[in-house]
Amino acid sequence: MKRRSFLKTFGTAGLAVGVAPAWSMSHVANPQKTDPGSSGTVKASGQAPPEKILLKDFRPRSLYKIPVTEVSRAKFPIVDMHSHAYARTPKEIAEWVRNMDEVGIAKTIILTGATGQEFDDIYRKYATYPDRFELWCGFDYTGYDQPGFGQRAIGVLEKCHEAGARGVGELHDKGKGLYSDTITALGMHPNDARMSSLFERCGQLGMPVSIHVADPIWMYESMDNKNDGLMNAFYWRLDNQPDIVGHSGMIDILELTVKKHASTTFIACHFANLDYDLTRLGQVLEKHPNLFADISARYAETAPIPRFVSEFYAKYGDRLLYGTDMGFDKLMYRITFRILETLDEHFYETDMFNYHWSLNGFGLPDEILQKVYRTNAENILTSRGASVHA
Repeated sequence: MKRRSFLKTFGTAGLAVGVAPAWSMSHVANPQKTDPGSSGTVKASGQAPPEKILLKDFRPRSLYKIPVTEVSRAKFPIVDMHSHAYARTPKEIAEWVRNMDEVGIAKTIILTGATGQEFDDIYRKYATYPDRFELWCGFDYTGYDQPGFGQRAIGVLEKCHEAGARGVGELHDKGKGLYSDTITALGMHPNDARMSSLFERCGQLGMPVSIHVADPIWMYESMDNKNDGLMNAFYWRLDNQPDIVGHSGMIDILELTVKKHASTTFIACHFANLDYDLTRLGQVLEKHPNLFADISARYAETAPIPRFVSEFYAKYGDRLLYGTDMGFDKLMYRITFRILETLDEHFYETDMFNYHWSLNGFGLPDEILQKVYRTNAENILTSRGASVHA
């Protein structure tokens, strides 16, 4: 669900008092996404006197006379390792495929997070294009607090695998426990003993696990005038949630989980939400060879620091995976290409990412681009068959 659509549906007043906790958001509620078609706040800010302009209405435009590069198509074919079932009808799915053809996306991984009939229904919709979409399922947390949960959940997982699921994700835990669209397993984190048999079975079935832990660091900071991500963080704040595992604690939980299940491949979504501390992410990757990180929906968080990020890509390019998590609009894809491929400086994409700061391109070399765009993903997707144990 896009940010502006969310606000329109539920109302800004409800958000202001915190009635929509971040851990209850569905996997399509990406913290960065907004509806570019909604220009009400832009018009309002244009009419307001300077002393009345609000941060949420700030829509800066760069005045620098510097090169602007338009990248209409990715330099190399791409496997998008992080998307969702945004297209709901055959017509929309066909449009998505046309967009993929035009911008250079060879294959998209659909992280449904679904099980049972819901997964089966989504799978059938996308089955028309078996070479362009691969569908992953979720876990069923029903009875997570009852004896025998693990074996029941494995049974659901195996049925999804038989129905065509080739991986698991996107799993979510933002500090309260694992949750899906229908169930929140309060207090059950990925490293919980109740999850062990599930993750082990994923490894045996050759099903990689895409897992989202924590959220961007700005959501944990005080919502005050020192929080430089305030404009985005306020709507998804976690600083006011009681009994929540903190950001660093969630990274510890991720590490414990990955270490415990060394035969299972894990993909930490969104740089493991360590986009603000890539040094720590590098240390985590070095310790756990079965862990990768996708770069989805964290372009805005990394583009303000292009030199440091470019060095990170150069060092850990073998462990990073391209992803979007922002719909299937052609402009969206092209913005990600501009950030990854060019050396453009000081440009804004506020309506895409909902931050007020400027962005810069990384200018990644071809060798790194090929790894991030496709090679790393293909290595994961093709190697899993050899490890399958029915």
